[in-house]
Amino acid sequence: MTSMTALCYDRTGPAREVLVLRDLPRPEPGPGEVLVRIAMSGANPSDAKTRAGTRGPAPYALMIPNSDGAGRIEAVGAGVDPARLGQRVWIWNACFGRPFGTAAQFVALPEAQAVPLPDATSYATGACLGIPALTAHRCLFADGPIAGQDVLITGGAGSVGAYAVQMARLGGARSVTATTSGRAKSAHAAAMGADTVVNYREGDPAGAILAATEGRGVDRIVEVEFGANLAVTRKVLKPNGVIAAYGSMGEPEPVLPFYSMMFAAQTLRTVLVYILPPAARAQGIAELTGWLEADALQHPVAVSVPLAEGWRAHEACESNARIGAALIEVATDV
Repeated sequence: MTSMTALCYDRTGPAREVLVLRDLPRPEPGPGEVLVRIAMSGANPSDAKTRAGTRGPAPYALMIPNSDGAGRIEAVGAGVDPARLGQRVWIWNACFGRPFGTAAQFVALPEAQAVPLPDATSYATGACLGIPALTAHRCLFADGPIAGQDVLITGGAGSVGAYAVQMARLGGARSVTATTSGRAKSAHAAAMGADTVVNYREGDPAGAILAATEGRGVDRIVEVEFGANLAVTRKVLKPNGVIAAYGSMGEPEPVLPFYSMMFAAQTLRTVLVYILPPAARAQGIAELTGWLEADALQHPVAVSVPLAEGWRAHEACESNARIGAALIEVATDV
């Protein structure tokens, strides 16, 4: 049986203690599946939290982490067009509801989860996309076009936030305001295209956001910390505005000001990228493909390490100081 090298864990805990290299049987694609030879694997905070055990025990006895990645199709299962052999692809949801993700030389998964990667787009870029870019797209566009609207991106220097800032510009937003903390993160959000960057730890953030929109307030908020930011966002969200929240770690069970939001006809939308409606995911993939082909997006990388040091990418995902993606270099000859 052909083997492969994989970064695995069989118990939860600190990255450098539990993530180890193992030789495992190379998977075979089943019906409707493709086998992808991985070039780059992308680690995200959700991958690190599962490995650390912060969301409960590991769901499988042995796990290969990371949902995002990019590589080339090596084999196809029954029912898959043989023309896909050799195709360069990026991957989403590789280890959602499955034990084996992209931190390995090979992964077998349903063919829809291997998206064609434009020829001029690097594998490193492909490994950045799955969780952050699709989350940003859904938060921005789930409630219709944003052309001419005022948009607020909280956590504008994060992986999701940086994509959201760029996509808001590409979507024709009238103004794009980002909140960050610290000089380096503020500079990064500005480099991504934010018109105004507000340090939420200083002064009057709500006043600064309103000033950035000439007092209009904002139509859409892409929200990384719903509960912790609610006092500010309630002051700046327009009537009929939308908060699209993909996190609330600081206040996981916040008190919802229902009637004040109801009488302003405001909407709270929660977004979980792993279970996007098929039509929404298809829309996101189609628009991402167009932007990739036009080279319209930036894809900053904070950390890129070899497979044997993959624990370093997971540690980077646990730090709020990280600016850019955390990648694992699996192979250079794909």
